[in-house]
Amino acid sequence: MRAWNRAKLLWGYARGRTRLRALPVEYIVETTAKCNIYCPMCPRETHPQPKEDMTDAVFETLVRQTSKTGEHMMLIGLGEPFLDRKIFDRIQFCDQHGVSSLISTNGTLLDEKAAARLLDTPLEHITLSFDGYSKGTFEFYRKGAKFERVRDNFLNFCRMKHERKSKLQVVVQMVRMDGNRHEVEDFTKFWRGVPGVDLIRVKEDETNLMRPDAGHGAAEWTHPCHYLWRGPMYIKHNGDAYPCCQSYMLDGAPVGNVTQSSLEEIFDGAEMQRMRRLHLDGRAGEIGICARCCTTIPHPFLVAGSLLFHGRTVRTLLPLVERLVYLAKLPARWLNPPKPVPVNRQSSDSSATPLVQIGPPQPRKSSDSARPE
Repeated sequence: MRAWNRAKLLWGYARGRTRLRALPVEYIVETTAKCNIYCPMCPRETHPQPKEDMTDAVFETLVRQTSKTGEHMMLIGLGEPFLDRKIFDRIQFCDQHGVSSLISTNGTLLDEKAAARLLDTPLEHITLSFDGYSKGTFEFYRKGAKFERVRDNFLNFCRMKHERKSKLQVVVQMVRMDGNRHEVEDFTKFWRGVPGVDLIRVKEDETNLMRPDAGHGAAEWTHPCHYLWRGPMYIKHNGDAYPCCQSYMLDGAPVGNVTQSSLEEIFDGAEMQRMRRLHLDGRAGEIGICARCCTTIPHPFLVAGSLLFHGRTVRTLLPLVERLVYLAKLPARWLNPPKPVPVNRQSSDSSATPLVQIGPPQPRKSSDSARPE
């Protein structure tokens, strides 16, 4: 059923169809809107969130509707997953319905007890967010989080994962911004030497809070956005469904609610079809949220390729594709990022550093054994 669903999505994308009669492969599911730290680049700072979790009714309705077609569910949003007291149960529920799961955490609550419990679940992927190598930089971007505590939580979690020989994929990620770009080399060097880390990722900030003039603009769209065909669709804690995660953060309106309409009705609804038509006609810039979006848009060849494989496989291969593109091993036109916003930089700034750096950890020499300070 999942392969047939992907085949229909591929056919619809390749033929330029606006009505797909299929469902997204991936979903971003905000199981909680609560967070315990302040991050200046996070959209929750401009979109105040209620201190609420997704109810069982909303979550179970969503998972049951996607059980035959959904392949990858990211249990993240504008909240910290470990503030959701049912996060471990949610991971189990996804697995029981054949859907792989992913979470991303700020690490403040990932103590040894939580780490052990998490490693006992069927979770397949976790992103450890750590936006700085030094204490000062990290705590500037993660206000309310203690550098040493989060660093040690992540190191202990990776050690436990390594000792258990767990197959859980662990990615340590830095969002590169003007205030931390000078630490990229030290960041990657340190985390490459940590057993249990599978990938180190340094990616560009995809929000426009700290660079409000960024975005694709009205005339930059050369490919239709993959989100509208394959997902991930963004589901807020209250069941509101958005075409993608960026649409909510850019003040877009929901295209439905999973407790009031079926996913089929939402995904092939009038608004989704209207947006697909504008993208197909090269007029995506007429959609306000799309014109201001900072997300990289892959070439249609990559989108089509992503629908040939299970979402789990795509999630594993995506970092390799990104790395090859940014290292000029594949044509740059295969990924179409928004035009960068000029910033005042000193001549020593490493502007030649690739926007995305992803690679497996490598053995560390003894001289690299010091922890970041």
